[in-house]
Amino acid sequence: MSIFPIIQPQSSESETELKLYKEVKWDFESDIPIIINGSLAIVTGKEAVLVWAWKALHTSRYRHEIYTWDYGCEVESLIGQPFTDELKRAEAARYVKECLLINPYITGVEDITVTSAEDLLSISCTIQTIYGEVDINV
Repeated sequence: MSIFPIIQPQSSESETELKLYKEVKWDFESDIPIIINGSLAIVTGKEAVLVWAWKALHTSRYRHEIYTWDYGCEVESLIGQPFTDELKRAEAARYVKECLLINPYITGVEDITVTSAEDLLSISCTIQTIYGEVDINV
């Protein structure tokens, strides 16, 4: 028998449920936030996750001090590399997955299509979110 009682820490249930995702509504054509009556418009759910994904894919990873090193996409690093087009497309697809799957609201990235025409790289994919599917083209 010990003179020290066994102390069992109380287990507290941590909240694992994600809150409703909110983001500023975005004009993808002009690359600016949408303002209505002098205030930023807000979107929720899968539309908000789509805005986050679009902005993350358009942000170069490791370049801006304001963002953590987990945020952004590394596709830009393929510029000037002596890789074959097939390898560049494969790497671009991998970078897209790595970029998007950091978000806990995104559960999968499917149907990634990477095309290149001259100096332009286009990527489209289907993003599986906790709210449903969204398609993105960048």
